[in-house]
Amino acid sequence: MTQALPAAETDAVSRSSGLRGASPAQGWPVVAAAAFGAAVTVMQQSAVLPLLPRLQAEFGTSVTAVSWTFTISMLVGAVATPLFSRFGDMYGRRRMLLVSFVLMLVGSVIAGLSSSLPALLAGRVVQGFSVAVIPLSIGVVRGVLPPEKMATGIGTISATIGIGSGFGLVLSGVIAQYTTGFRTVFWVMAVLAAAALVIGALVLRDPTPPQGGRPDIPGAILLAGGLVTLLLGITEGQSWGWTSVGVLGLFAASAVLLAVWVAVERRTAEPLVDIGLLTHRGTIGASVASMLLGFAMFGGFSLAPQFVQAPAATGYGFGASVLQAGLYLLPASLLMMVVSLASGGLIRRLSAPYVVAIGAVLTGASELWLVLSHAHVTDVLTSMTLLGIGIGLAYSALATMAIEHVEPARTGVASGVNSLVRMLGASISGAVAAAVLAAHVPVNGALPSVGGYELGFGITAIGAALAAVFAVGFGLLNRRPAAGY
Repeated sequence: MTQALPAAETDAVSRSSGLRGASPAQGWPVVAAAAFGAAVTVMQQSAVLPLLPRLQAEFGTSVTAVSWTFTISMLVGAVATPLFSRFGDMYGRRRMLLVSFVLMLVGSVIAGLSSSLPALLAGRVVQGFSVAVIPLSIGVVRGVLPPEKMATGIGTISATIGIGSGFGLVLSGVIAQYTTGFRTVFWVMAVLAAAALVIGALVLRDPTPPQGGRPDIPGAILLAGGLVTLLLGITEGQSWGWTSVGVLGLFAASAVLLAVWVAVERRTAEPLVDIGLLTHRGTIGASVASMLLGFAMFGGFSLAPQFVQAPAATGYGFGASVLQAGLYLLPASLLMMVVSLASGGLIRRLSAPYVVAIGAVLTGASELWLVLSHAHVTDVLTSMTLLGIGIGLAYSALATMAIEHVEPARTGVASGVNSLVRMLGASISGAVAAAVLAAHVPVNGALPSVGGYELGFGITAIGAALAAVFAVGFGLLNRRPAAGY
């Protein structure tokens, strides 16, 4: 285990490993290209959320079934993130960014051509591989900017989460307003993915030379198997029975597969996920907080559109259209963008862990608001405002928190681990939200009761509160110099 480099030395190494002869001004076009690609990646995640009620009607299936159109993309992203981050170290981050854009394009075309739920899920699986764009982009940004600009550059990439989420929601709404299906959304995503591919090919450069190595395919297979069985058990718990042999068997299989995965990763020379880095004192707080915040954010984003689209006759919904549902969430997305871009100074003054904690508290407050008050449109808008500020602060600081205690050469790995746990939290939140709503659908009913939404928002609020606790604990723990990794 190596020792952490001092901040000044770390920045010097980072600069020396960046673009040969590149000035800060030359680095910003690379940041812009990476940020655009990351925004498109997030768009394909969020664009499906307002469409869930329409997909349920289109395919005549249950809410748990259509929820997989969101969950499966996050699940694939959770596995692809460390795998592609490793490939980025091995073969070059620019190359893997371009591969990610190609997969996003191909997946969008498959989804656009789909005429059944399995075909749509196949497209979403391929799209899910593009989630790795975000950690790869952070690795690129750290290499092309000087240290005094690095926080701003990383904040720019973090802001794309808000930009992409907002445009994805509105895109779905606008298209749904003038079409009767869902496929046009994916054709637009294909065009944007093609644009990201062309721009990336022309502008992106590798900040560090490829390091070579071997991919950990067994680790990827074990991780995927463990997560699939876990999420399948959660989503099918209500219909199969939580104590049924099938559900208990899935949970047992998940525990065994993930335990074997950890054992394999500890013994593999070049593991998919560095378990030591995942549990190291300098990174574990960021990992746990990131997973919990991913759970809280995407839990809210998956529940809110369905809540506002419920007919007023249910006693709690507003009968919103798909477009209106996207607009309800727009304040959160816009504020995520603005706050992420403006949070660099606050991070420098308070330190990243404490900014994450503040953001997590605001995120929890936004979810708790909808538990206690949800009868008026202003309740939803207030909640989304708090969510946008909270996630904007937390995500921008998490990007710094995840890498500030690791060596520059391991930036990609550390960012990949952090994105992995965030995607894991997001995929679990989608499965949990679907399971909670399904459990609160009355007999012979079609829509969940208001109690299902209250419980769902309450669970996400608890996740955000726990994230704040872990972030504060991490900040206190790392007042002392931590051994680097």
